[in-house]
Amino acid sequence: LFYLGYYIINLPINNIYIKGNSFVSDDEILSLVDLDYESSFLLLNSRSLVKKIKNNKYVKDVKVKKKIGNKVIIDVYEYKVLCIYQNNKVILENNQILDNIYDLSDIPLFINDINDDKIIFNFSKKFSNIDSNILRQISQIEYSPVNVDKERFILYMDDGNIVYITLTKIYKLNKYNEIVEKMDGNKGIIYLDSGNYIELVEDNQVIEADDSAGVDYNNDTGN
Repeated sequence: LFYLGYYIINLPINNIYIKGNSFVSDDEILSLVDLDYESSFLLLNSRSLVKKIKNNKYVKDVKVKKKIGNKVIIDVYEYKVLCIYQNNKVILENNQILDNIYDLSDIPLFINDINDDKIIFNFSKKFSNIDSNILRQISQIEYSPVNVDKERFILYMDDGNIVYITLTKIYKLNKYNEIVEKMDGNKGIIYLDSGNYIELVEDNQVIEADDSAGVDYNNDTGN
């Protein structure tokens, strides 16, 4: 009986499934918890695994499930990375500024600095509400405050357009694709900071100003 119990307790894990991670690799997650196929399934402490994996500051949350057949499922939820900052760092949705240890490059590049902690906090809070597909269309971000608006930013888009935005109206950026459709293939400057209008530019000359207020923002909020 003793040997039977010993055998059952030491039955190893048959399968390990890691889901949800995009830049924190499977190997890194396994190394954080010292988990392999020789580990005991019954003695596996799910809470301990969660705590160890969350030691990685890029990880927002973790859920560990033990399934019949000695299967372990690890669901990883990473923080949203908003931009590259100061060339070798990144800003996360929770206001963390971390070293860019994963060499992330498919996110916007912040081309100057913000020397105000409150502005950085508000930036990360508001920008985290931008849809991921829109965020990936931003090439560069510039902090460009003026006397009447200390939270103004200029966004240089991959398609050549320029967007002026203030943090209190950042929700409007989720309608970017609809705004661009109204531009009929033209390039221009989109003002979403102090108004909703577009300056269409041809050969570096302003040829038309079009009110973009026709875009319906009612489904979005400024929270």
